[in-house]
Amino acid sequence: MDTYAAVRTEHLNHHGTLFGGQLLLWVDEYAWMAASLDYPGRRLVTRAMDTVDFKHSTPLGSILRFHITKKSMGTTSVKYHVDVFSDEPGATEEKIIFSNCVTFVATGADGNKAPL
Repeated sequence: MDTYAAVRTEHLNHHGTLFGGQLLLWVDEYAWMAASLDYPGRRLVTRAMDTVDFKHSTPLGSILRFHITKKSMGTTSVKYHVDVFSDEPGATEEKIIFSNCVTFVATGADGNKAPL
């Protein structure tokens, strides 16, 4: 699944580039959307994110592409790989700015793990 976001003024940090926390919010939210579409009717919560390593700063006006793929599945959990690419103003090609894996766990109404 691919989805997109535009870097706007409200997404910037005090250096004038994309705030890392905003990027992590999008990564978690968009990966959750992919998982929810793959497992309709399941209650999925974020269990973990792999290493957080921002490769490049991202300026205002960039268009971000989030490429999300299912990596693995267990009995109660599923892991998605997320690559984030930036198409910066004036650039002729996008560049990768972030990669991560997000693990979700299915839970029941009681909050305990449940089968996918």
